[in-house]
This record gives sequence, structure tokens and C-alpha cells, in this order.
Amino acid sequence: QLQLVESGGGLVQPGDSLRLSCSITRVTLAYYAVAWFRQAPGKEREGVSCISSDGGDTYYADSVKGRFTISRDNVENTVSLLIDSLKPEDTAVYYCTANLYPVPGRRCLQLYEYEYWGQGTQVTVSS
Repeated sequence: QLQLVESGGGLVQPGDSLRLSCSITRVTLAYYAVAWFRQAPGKEREGVSCISSDGGDTYYADSVKGRFTISRDNVENTVSLLIDSLKPEDTAVYYCTANLYPVPGRRCLQLYEYEYWGQGTQVTVSS
């Protein structure tokens, strides 16, 4: 069973940048599609970005497009999420998740496609 561990969160100011990392172990990462979700207090968990197993396809939620960049290193077994121009509304716990099977198109941003989750990393954007 795969294990996912997120890191890189913290307290930042509006306009700052942050790079989140997801370490995925106990499996061969190259076989897995990976996604980042976030959950703000009192809100449902939402998909923000996902990347295909080979890194060739990436998708973003409309709310983060142009500010978030997902990437992966299948040798280092990590998937990163670079967040630029952070806004207070980006405040949330960020989770990574993975699926062994290809997830077509923007379905990779849907919660029901995933079974395994990390513990999350808190991102707080405040002045």
C-alpha cells in the first residue's frame, strides 16, 4: 500500500510563493497519476491540480490556473506543487493523493477517483 507524506506548508503573506512536496513511497511512482487537493475550514475537499503518470498531462482548477504549477520526479518519488501569488483564499490543508489507474481528463480533479491520502500540510495566507 502506498504511503503519501506532504510537506512545505506554512504561514505566508499574500503575494508570496510556496512549494509543497509530496513524497510517495512503497510503490513505483511512475505508474501513478497524482493529484493535489485542498480543504478549507467548513468547506469540502476540492481538487486543485493533477498530473498523469508520465507527467505529460496536467490539469488545474479554474480558481488556481496560472498560479499553481504541478510537477513530478519519478526518480525521487516526489510530486511538487508550486503556488505563486498566494491569496488569503488559498488558506487550507493541502493533500496529495494517487491513483494506479489512468484518470481521463479533468476527472483527475474529482475526489471519488482516489482512495489513499496523506495527512496534509497546512497553508495559511495572512498579512
